[in-house]
Amino acid sequence: MSLIARYLEAQGMPTVIIGSAKDIVERCGVARFLFVDFPLGNPCGKPWDRAMQARIVKQALTLFKDITRPGTTCCSEEQWGTSIWKERYMEVTPANKAELAAKGEVLRIRRAQRTRRSS
Repeated sequence: MSLIARYLEAQGMPTVIIGSAKDIVERCGVARFLFVDFPLGNPCGKPWDRAMQARIVKQALTLFKDITRPGTTCCSEEQWGTSIWKERYMEVTPANKAELAAKGEVLRIRRAQRTRRSS
């Protein structure tokens, strides 16, 4: 999305990116970026929390008016609730290691099957 935003900006269409992968989005050099410190895949807020989602989108839309320099990052003040997700994000423990390995193997098999079908 960041690269598409850069292309659209170059064509004269203003864009705003809402995202959680701050280092990646900033590296891509988007014009306006609202960083939301949430788990990946949830940049607009918690699932089914419409009030939170509306606040984040509204904040992002204000960036069109407020940002005057390209390459600007603003940080949302929204909070996920607890920061326990940061401590446990992508955590591999003895208790879940076998389950995660099995899931990874299933994904590798599916990917290989898709590759064979498309060849």
